[in-house]
Amino acid sequence: MRYRDRAAIVTGGAAGIGLAIAQRLAAEGGTVAVWDQAGAAEAARSLGAAHIGFAVDVSEEAGVAQATDATWRALGRVDLLVNNAGILGPVAPLWEQAPSEFRRVVDVNLIGTYLVCRAVVPRLRQQTGPNRGRIVNISSIQAKEGLAMSSAYAASKAGIIALTKTLGKELAREGILVNCITPAAAATAMMEQIDEQRRADILARIPMRRFVEPDEIAAMTAWLGSDACSFSTGAVFDLSGGRATY
Repeated sequence: MRYRDRAAIVTGGAAGIGLAIAQRLAAEGGTVAVWDQAGAAEAARSLGAAHIGFAVDVSEEAGVAQATDATWRALGRVDLLVNNAGILGPVAPLWEQAPSEFRRVVDVNLIGTYLVCRAVVPRLRQQTGPNRGRIVNISSIQAKEGLAMSSAYAASKAGIIALTKTLGKELAREGILVNCITPAAAATAMMEQIDEQRRADILARIPMRRFVEPDEIAAMTAWLGSDACSFSTGAVFDLSGGRATY
């Protein structure tokens, strides 16, 4: 029960990796605010009566600000922010991706992480205690390696690594730790957006020859957000099944 009397925000928390993280935090005693474009309220209800959900497009500044205000009014304090909201975008060579498609992926994955941090960090800094909060950003192994046909996704996730390293340094003496996770492909609905041949290619890149489970990402997130993680900030934690090479 590491999260008893603690509260968390999970963006993209209504399904897939985000829902697995929300379920893990709730199972460990935490109260969760689920932020998502669709299904947030339903996901929150599935966790139990204490949890709350807000419809949020993380790429829209006004909506993020409203959800931040509403979350603090409801919970009073937030101990963990998980920036998980993301989209895959087009599966095509860079020169065949429309600028509007590329921008949308960057807007959700990277700008969305920035906007949420920009809204939430000042609230965390106002909180009392030696541990004012934790931030865990969900990136991707593609951020390190790149992947043909996924330039928008890989670039946006690489930006999240740089953002994590920078924000970790900025908050290192504020009692707020900032880390990110770079998982390999997970067995979620996002994988259904690509064809069987591409899934096989991605799987072949993983030495363990399986996709990471959302529950495995949730377990690492729960550790990074807990008191057990006390001297890591601005760091990148791989969940790649052996795929990561640096």
